[in-house]
Amino acid sequence: MIHNIRYRLFVYEDEDEEELIQGLHNILPTAKINREIAEGIFENQVIILSGKVDTKKDTKEFLKNLLAIDREELEKLYKDIPKKTDENGNLFLRFSKTSAFEEKWEILDVGDSIHLKIKIMAYPAKKEVAINLLHEVLDEIL
Repeated sequence: MIHNIRYRLFVYEDEDEEELIQGLHNILPTAKINREIAEGIFENQVIILSGKVDTKKDTKEFLKNLLAIDREELEKLYKDIPKKTDENGNLFLRFSKTSAFEEKWEILDVGDSIHLKIKIMAYPAKKEVAINLLHEVLDEIL
């Protein structure tokens, strides 16, 4: 169902990097993190954590955990799938950094978060095919 998951997370000076890494690992336990240091708008240091998860075992585990989140979150996700999916069949999700550290998966629409780009196994790799596939999976649960 999922080819791979790319992730990105920004760590600002007033945040605890280790806590944010733990939050990321609560969502993607096997994530191997690439760390890059950049300069923010106000010349402050920003750490960018990024990487890719692409083993079948890890992507299946992610999907299993995603489908186990709160029913209200899943219903909202179901409705939002068309606007969170691009023309190439990628699903874009944002998770609250704070909630992830607390081992909760809270999907956000905006704001500072853990960004995921999820490549859906849609053939052909088109938006409508990916949306239909995601809706089918969620229909089984909702």
